[in-house]
Amino acid sequence: MKEYLDLVKLVIDKGTYKKSRTGVDTISYFGAFYKVDLQKGFPLLTTKKVEWKSLLNEVLWYLSGDNHIRNLRQHTKIWDAWADEEGRLQTAYGRFWRRYPVPENNAVLDGEVYVNENHPFVHKEENGSLTFDQIGWVINEIKTNPDSRRLVISAWHPANAVISKLPPCHYTFAFNVNSGKLNCHLTQRSGDIALGIPFNLAAYSLLTQIIAQETNLELGYFAHTIIDAHIYHTEKGSAMEKYDHLEGLKQQILREPLPLPQMKIAKKPIDQLKFDDFELINYKHHDKIKFEVAV
Repeated sequence: MKEYLDLVKLVIDKGTYKKSRTGVDTISYFGAFYKVDLQKGFPLLTTKKVEWKSLLNEVLWYLSGDNHIRNLRQHTKIWDAWADEEGRLQTAYGRFWRRYPVPENNAVLDGEVYVNENHPFVHKEENGSLTFDQIGWVINEIKTNPDSRRLVISAWHPANAVISKLPPCHYTFAFNVNSGKLNCHLTQRSGDIALGIPFNLAAYSLLTQIIAQETNLELGYFAHTIIDAHIYHTEKGSAMEKYDHLEGLKQQILREPLPLPQMKIAKKPIDQLKFDDFELINYKHHDKIKFEVAV
């Protein structure tokens, strides 16, 4: 996909040297942006093989609202490094998408307003606390008020993020309905160009297609802003050489993109969708390029 290859070239050509939390240096670019037309096909990279099954299981796990990896772990190990010994995560995207904490009454300041337990998208947890279903609310709002400019979902809770082992990278996204088409814009604080961004691109495009089908809209655009877009890069012979992504990406940008596949989703309510309800059609790709994860 040309948009992705252009992003890779931008970071390589315009990025600057920067150290990172992982101990692996990066080539970093501030404020990268790209946009893809979802009418042209499902944007799963064709210049390398992307593990589609892991991606789909991760999106379904997000939509479940779970903050534990017990179910996800049966299908993919991608979150194991961030979970505790019992499989619990300090921060889970789905937890905030579907179960965002509502302040308790004694925490509300004068003049503030919050939903209460009578709101249709508020859920009472087992411990009695209230949570808000952002995904459910946005879907209902798209159906009833599609011209809204408030179709925002946040995975960022400041009081959690400042002490979490891994606060959300793709921390907020917003939908927009224009001319009968559903568009999505994702904002990401940090983006690993080689490994993370291909997943993020496909995952949020999939989510957009799921919600478009749920709300009887056509597909529009997926737009993506990456605040710190980076490529892990180490010198040859260094102790961290196996984490170098630059050489693999240079190989990838020489490959010619192939036609995009199509995604078919069973016509079911969003909370009834299962893995077998998704069919990836005509996914043709170049060989896999191995990139190590810098934890």
